[in-house]
Amino acid sequence: MLAMIGKRLLFAIPSLIGVVIVTFLLTRALPGDPAAYFAGPAATKEAVDQIRKKLGFDKPLIEQFVRYTTDLAHGDLGSSLTTGQPVAAELRSRLPASAELTLLGLVVSIVIAIPLGVLAATRPGSWIDHLCRVTTTAGVSLPVFFTGLVLVYVFYFRLGWSPAPLGRLDVFTSAPPTVTGFYLIDALIARDFEAFRSALSQLILPAVTLAIFSLAPIARMTRASMLAVLASDFVRTARASGLSPGKVIVTYAFRNAMLPVITTLSMVFSFLLGANVLVEKVFAWPGIGSYAVEALIASDFAPVQGFVLTMAVMYVLLNLMIDILYGVIDPRVRLEG
Repeated sequence: MLAMIGKRLLFAIPSLIGVVIVTFLLTRALPGDPAAYFAGPAATKEAVDQIRKKLGFDKPLIEQFVRYTTDLAHGDLGSSLTTGQPVAAELRSRLPASAELTLLGLVVSIVIAIPLGVLAATRPGSWIDHLCRVTTTAGVSLPVFFTGLVLVYVFYFRLGWSPAPLGRLDVFTSAPPTVTGFYLIDALIARDFEAFRSALSQLILPAVTLAIFSLAPIARMTRASMLAVLASDFVRTARASGLSPGKVIVTYAFRNAMLPVITTLSMVFSFLLGANVLVEKVFAWPGIGSYAVEALIASDFAPVQGFVLTMAVMYVLLNLMIDILYGVIDPRVRLEG
């Protein structure tokens, strides 16, 4: 297992180097001049040139890249031109908000999608099978930002059941003392149940939005994988041996059907990290996605580069966790690794 983990980490290094190079080049290729943006529309050419020189954008591209990678090697992601704060500090403070939202959305979708896929596979042609198909079709057809806007319109504007989509807490509630950065967990640790209620009520709509988006591929893969396993010889043998249907499904079929589902979960999580950007803008969520969008609009390179690099590192770690989980479920994976 340790050899497999080391090999996966070794293979991840060229990917991260490629991400750094591509991100740097793409940010420089984007339209817009940061110096002109921060100088203002009334600034003279001399003032713009002076700001460009101060920011170091007058240097050759290769010199800018060497300076960027040197700072990166020392753990310095640069500073945001719009806020004046170090990018690493801002990402660190905003990452828990994005992680809490993404993980809760993924958990909600797993809790619904996997049982739905299993029931649909064990009862083909039934009403629950048709419900699974309709749900998966709707989930992949609706853009995530549209789903979020519809939920806000229905549950906040029309029914008044949900609080205003304006961040992680309502305006009358103070944030709990920071321990993990996850408001639900920190509120429970501090025994601040009012903050817990407020954080949970603010989380429900954006988490459901992400869950609807991610539910479709998980349920579809669970159903397809379970159907394939249920038709296999060893399941027919288990049934012929007189084992109960529940034991056959849970002990034999479900465990063997989980590998492709876990692969789908890793892809869905990476999709959610991207979809999170749109959801955060719809719900005014103070995460790293909205931070990157605001920086991109302002042609602020450092936060955008820091955001992409953070997402790449998280994706590599996620794939490593999936490989380890593979080895736990199927020992043959450890031998191949």
